[in-house]
Amino acid sequence: MNSSGSTRGHRLLLAVLTAAVFVSVLNSSMVNVVVPVIARDFRASEAQIGWVITGFLLSYAVAIPLYGRISDAFSLRKVFAVGLWVFAAGSFVCALAPGLPVLVLGRILQAAGGAAVPALGTVAVTRVLPPGERGGALGLIISSVGVGAAVGPILGGLVEELAGWHLLFYGSLLLALLLIPGALRVLPDGEPKTARNFDLPGGILLGLSAGLFLFGITQGQTASFTNPSSWGSFVSSALAATLFVRRINTASHPFVSPKLFANPPYVAAVAVGFFSMFANVSTLVTVPLLVTSVNGLSPGQAGLVLTPGAAALAALSPLTGRLSDRIGVKLPIRAGLSLMLASTLFLSTLGAGGSPILVAAGMLGVGTGFAFANPPTNNAAANALPREQVGAGLGIFNGAFFLGGGTGPAVIGALIAARSNSPALNPLYTLDAAPFSDAFLAIGAALLLALCASLALRNEPHTSPRVE
Repeated sequence: MNSSGSTRGHRLLLAVLTAAVFVSVLNSSMVNVVVPVIARDFRASEAQIGWVITGFLLSYAVAIPLYGRISDAFSLRKVFAVGLWVFAAGSFVCALAPGLPVLVLGRILQAAGGAAVPALGTVAVTRVLPPGERGGALGLIISSVGVGAAVGPILGGLVEELAGWHLLFYGSLLLALLLIPGALRVLPDGEPKTARNFDLPGGILLGLSAGLFLFGITQGQTASFTNPSSWGSFVSSALAATLFVRRINTASHPFVSPKLFANPPYVAAVAVGFFSMFANVSTLVTVPLLVTSVNGLSPGQAGLVLTPGAAALAALSPLTGRLSDRIGVKLPIRAGLSLMLASTLFLSTLGAGGSPILVAAGMLGVGTGFAFANPPTNNAAANALPREQVGAGLGIFNGAFFLGGGTGPAVIGALIAARSNSPALNPLYTLDAAPFSDAFLAIGAALLLALCASLALRNEPHTSPRVE
């Protein structure tokens, strides 16, 4: 293919991937805002309606790393299209759901298919573009996350009021069906050069370790971390992880090579991704709770407080991705994490219980910092992987990234409940919302861990081999 044709093909690929990520995020953010309405319609308890979210999260956590490894053995184009078909089928089930069990089943199907989008989107960019061009592409894709997160709650609330929540799932169905022809046209279709040896037991063990860990977190938030359903899940997750490690070291064709976890720059990128996503999603969940319960804002007004951060993420991500292509990943990541840390400390000291304008300013800092850290972290993970480990490696990276987002809100929510009658840990805090001040302080601790992990990143944007 000539240069102009190749450039056009790359643009079409990015358009499809960006649209797919937007649809995936839009679907989640639209549904989250109408969960109370669904609970009312189905007369479901808080614990029962929680499975609309929990079932989706568990299925997502299990599927993401599996898609990455499957793409090493089968056509990425076909696997991505199958994922969209499954997502569409799940949306159709949800749209027609006569009761809560069917709705939860549909959500599980949605997640099982939708997990292909983040898992394979990064793999597609890595296989098509050389290291020096990936950052801008990844940044563009990630910018759609901010747009979807900002638009979703508004659109979800509006559609629910005008036509009912079922229509949201018909919308997701239609968007998925529109994406499938584009995916079949522009995604890379070269058959993997490696043998099709797929270690199913290893994949199941990895999925169980991730799924049980996330289930333990969600049960800890809703019941208690001392509840057997919570700590028992953690024990089972640890057992599955131990068996997974043993499996990849003894199987003739392991799910992933043990060498993957002996790659310091890659492991560092995974750790940065986990803790930065932990912090970002925790902040996005904690701030609406803060401004509605303490400041008395409506849900719509709370969404406006989040808007500056979402807008910054959407606007800056493509720029920071290209920046990491030019100067390397370390400086943008560390600058972004440092800004996120300063912003959470600002929220801990002045935002919790203070003016919503100050909270919005803190969210602008968090969103801007995440825009600087996130695309380069994806770039760092992709550049750290050799050709034969791209699919599995990025699958695990995206799985850890998602686990951070699922773990953070539950841990921080439990902390807020535990600190409800305690003085603030921040010595500079003087207002009347101490549990929220402590929450932002804990989020800052996660960002400190991410900064420590960033010390092991490789700052070489042009040296990794291109994956055809």
